[in-house]
Amino acid sequence: MMHAFRLAWAEMVLPFLKRPKRLQVAALCYRDTPAGKRVLLITSRDTGRWIVPKGWPIDGLDGPGAALQEAWEEAGVREADIESAPVGFYDYDKGLSEGLTMPVEAQVYLTRVKDLREEYPEADQRKRAWFSPEEAAALVEEPDLQAILRAL
Repeated sequence: MMHAFRLAWAEMVLPFLKRPKRLQVAALCYRDTPAGKRVLLITSRDTGRWIVPKGWPIDGLDGPGAALQEAWEEAGVREADIESAPVGFYDYDKGLSEGLTMPVEAQVYLTRVKDLREEYPEADQRKRAWFSPEEAAALVEEPDLQAILRAL
């Protein structure tokens, strides 16, 4: 009887409970310096951990356009050259209310920053800082994002 229950759980109930991944777009903001590339990270609003600017797709904008909009709102990137194709992808679990999570896949667009503003929509809600790609990789939690950063 226990075997039948485990089999039913594994083959019918568990797949039903797993939700498909939602898509987000992310801007991997960088600048070239004499010492090499520097990567811009921001803190998340809820946990304060280091992340790259990211968000949900925006109606009327393609992936790079939506990623650039998120970079403005969350990090103050006013002008940038952004690649048209993602440089990579990473998965994470987005925390929701009441302790629930949602699986998310983020498309990462390489974004060379040309103008960074001090005043931007979420300036009072986040910290931002420049790091070497290796330092940035050590600060973010997602293994696939760490790999993307180290590949810079």
